[in-house]
Amino acid sequence: MAPVKKPATYEDVLAAPEHTVAEIVSGDLIVSPRPRPRHAHAAGMLFGDLSGSYGFKGGGPGGWWIFFEPELHLGNDVLVPDLAGYRTERMSALPDEAWFSLVPDWICEVLSPGTGRLDRTRKLPIYARHGVNWAWLVDPNERTLEVLRSDDQLWTVIAVHGDDDLVRAEPFPALEIDLLALWGERRKPAEPG
Repeated sequence: MAPVKKPATYEDVLAAPEHTVAEIVSGDLIVSPRPRPRHAHAAGMLFGDLSGSYGFKGGGPGGWWIFFEPELHLGNDVLVPDLAGYRTERMSALPDEAWFSLVPDWICEVLSPGTGRLDRTRKLPIYARHGVNWAWLVDPNERTLEVLRSDDQLWTVIAVHGDDDLVRAEPFPALEIDLLALWGERRKPAEPG
């Protein structure tokens, strides 16, 4: 008879090695290495664009808190998406804890070969079950951005963008995102006509 596996605890997260990302997903401790440069660049570019336009810098419509790698405590799960956003009408002030127990309105997972399956098959259902409204899946290797909306705890893909698209996507339609910048490339200037 196989021994009964004990669910991971927050103490397990705290004991994870430095320079890793530790999560509890459906009772399992998942420890991942820090992101590779393509992954980190794509997440950083999105964070800069979104926080500059929708955050508190005053360069756009505002109305959102945007966070880089926040620790989310959703029931027994401890998840760390690459980015998460909260409408300021739902979260009027920053929490005092080192984590968030309030469910975000939007999350973004930047996929990598080591975490893509986990993000899609295990974390997305948890986000939907807890009431996250939108999810973005960014894949720097495939050069795609998938935009998903949750409806009754099920994800619907509402748009897939790729390669060199200029994108306006829910829930941030006022911001045009240049996907080339996420992939670490510059758009060539238009030739004089």
